[in-house]
Amino acid sequence: MTDVLRPAQPASSTTARRRAVRRTPLLTLGTVAVLLVLVTVSVSTGDMPLPPFDALRGLFGLGDTATVLIVQEFRAPRMAAAIIAGAGLAVAGALLQRLFRNPLASPDVMGVTGGASFGAVVMLAAGASQALMPLAALGGGLLAAVLLGALGWRSGASVTRLVLVGLAVQAGLTAAVNFMVVRFPTELAGSALQWTTGSVYGRTWTEVWAAGGGVAVTMVVAFALHRRLAVLDLGDDSAGALGLNADAARLQVLVTAIVLASLAAALTGPVAFVALAVPHIVRFLAGPPTAGTLALSGLAGAVLLLASDLVAQHLLPVSGLPVGVVTATLGAPWLLVLMIRQSSSVNRSV
Repeated sequence: MTDVLRPAQPASSTTARRRAVRRTPLLTLGTVAVLLVLVTVSVSTGDMPLPPFDALRGLFGLGDTATVLIVQEFRAPRMAAAIIAGAGLAVAGALLQRLFRNPLASPDVMGVTGGASFGAVVMLAAGASQALMPLAALGGGLLAAVLLGALGWRSGASVTRLVLVGLAVQAGLTAAVNFMVVRFPTELAGSALQWTTGSVYGRTWTEVWAAGGGVAVTMVVAFALHRRLAVLDLGDDSAGALGLNADAARLQVLVTAIVLASLAAALTGPVAFVALAVPHIVRFLAGPPTAGTLALSGLAGAVLLLASDLVAQHLLPVSGLPVGVVTATLGAPWLLVLMIRQSSSVNRSV
């Protein structure tokens, strides 16, 4: 009886995967539609409301000069920064969670975004050009990764230990950023304030193109690594039998995720919740990870961060709040629930 029932499990799993694959294109189309609606709202609302059609025409350089100026120089860079950063953070979170096979693994929990903020603030203190901020953020993110490895990786340490050490690294680097902001002259303190909570206010096309170009290239690398991730899911022995160096593949995925998160943080600062929650939402809706769900994660991250920025701008009673306040408000209870579930699963296994 047992031998008869065993083959039914792979068939059921295959059927579920096929259904998930069919759902992914529909979910992707729906997410793109929502993103287009949010883009329209973003360019048409503000201190000077614009008709949606006129705002969209202004986005492409059409219409009267005033509309084009308002849309292209003030609203579009902020909108583009939210889309690029949200997509980068979400894909980075999806890569880390799949690599470590742990729902708590994300750039903001493991200290990467805090390191990126630290690097950007140091560069700001040095008086460097805004175009160099992505490089500074990348250097800070890599610094956080080195600290995480040195302090948390002891003879194959558990992912839970890495997450806890990552939280400590994130807290320490955030404290260093806050100290520098307090010590800055008044004219620099306002510019550095976004690196304490996360914000897309005041983004310029120079920053968007510099960080966005890096995010686009790294996204291509992330999708190219998808097949290696699929092989890693089979286990090290199976990966070795298929000719894949598991350690080298893990390092490639890890570096790709760190670069994505650091470049995204160069636009927004340490925005929480996006990289942590979006992969969970996509897995719940679309099923097992595929290249399609990775793309869906990027779109969902863009939607979440852009929607959060619109909430911070127009729906909250306090004006001028950074988008990081909105995402942190959503992310704190989510992180608490995940940590409780993680500890419960560990206790059951013990």
